[in-house]
Amino acid sequence: MLRRTLLTLLAGTAGAASLDSQVLGAVENLRRRMDDTMVTATVSPAMLDQWEQSTNGFGRQYMNTPPLRLLCDVMLEFSAVRKALERRQPIDVQERLCRMAAQLAGLSGMIMIDLGDQRLARSFFRTGRTAADETGDRALRAWVTAREALVPLYYGDPREALTLAKKSRDLAGHTPCAARTMAPVVEARALAMLAGNNGARHEVVEQAKRALHRARAAFQQMSANDQEDAAFGYTERQLYFYQGDVLVKLGQTLEADVILEQALGKYSNEDLLDQTLIRFDRARCRLIEGDVEAALQMGQEALDMVDKEYRTELILKPAYELVKDIHAKYGDTPRLEAFREALQPGPLAVPPKLGEDIA
Repeated sequence: MLRRTLLTLLAGTAGAASLDSQVLGAVENLRRRMDDTMVTATVSPAMLDQWEQSTNGFGRQYMNTPPLRLLCDVMLEFSAVRKALERRQPIDVQERLCRMAAQLAGLSGMIMIDLGDQRLARSFFRTGRTAADETGDRALRAWVTAREALVPLYYGDPREALTLAKKSRDLAGHTPCAARTMAPVVEARALAMLAGNNGARHEVVEQAKRALHRARAAFQQMSANDQEDAAFGYTERQLYFYQGDVLVKLGQTLEADVILEQALGKYSNEDLLDQTLIRFDRARCRLIEGDVEAALQMGQEALDMVDKEYRTELILKPAYELVKDIHAKYGDTPRLEAFREALQPGPLAVPPKLGEDIA
């Protein structure tokens, strides 16, 4: 089919065959087959380097690229790595491939969290754990587990998130790595969520603050590269953001607002996802303080900064919660109705045959 289409295009009869997505897909498939042919016995060092660069690049793009577009890119590399793993490889090559498989699976799980698909998110993290186990790298295993803890944190039981965060911390041990910072942050966030439903509130608050203290101490021991990597590492701006988020959940709005404002100041044009969630946290502060109009105004401003292709389930979740809580306490108002109508999700449905297309 591809040969016939290309010959038709060369003949100049463009009306008969256009360079559409099906043709481009076939072209890409042919190129990948050539790659496979050239590395039949093993994977070349150049190819490994290229895949590792792509994987790191996807991490940098995570918060700034429309999620479905990034998911498709990640899945294409994931498929290539899977095919390479089907063949017997030297031990050092196998380890590098398993590392990339773990990172790509973890990144896919993160995207599925954004899209609100808990089942696929958990499945990808399970795959990531399996691949990470093959490397024997404690830091990588801890990273996958810490990222997995975000599934129940956002969509399930905070107690499960707390358990996974502690497991991640244990896996990391004393190794300076991203998970040693990330895991106690997740612990603190889970504890803050539990504080509202727990009779021993004071004790839970103190536990959350101690977890944040551990996170700040661990951050100082991370490498400079990890401190600049928002996906596979952990940045200072993320640390500020989630510290503020914990304080919001604990109802300590004055301190939270100061820290969240400082967090926003550490961002420039990057990490749109985090910036939007920070703005919704600040809107939540206004609501806790009883200023409904300010809460809705800040919520609307946060929403207006996000194009529809970025409006994932994760982005819209705090907005829906804002609407729900305002309605429960103050009833309907014209401003609330306008905000509710503005909460239109973007075109983010996961293609039903995505898995088949990349197999």
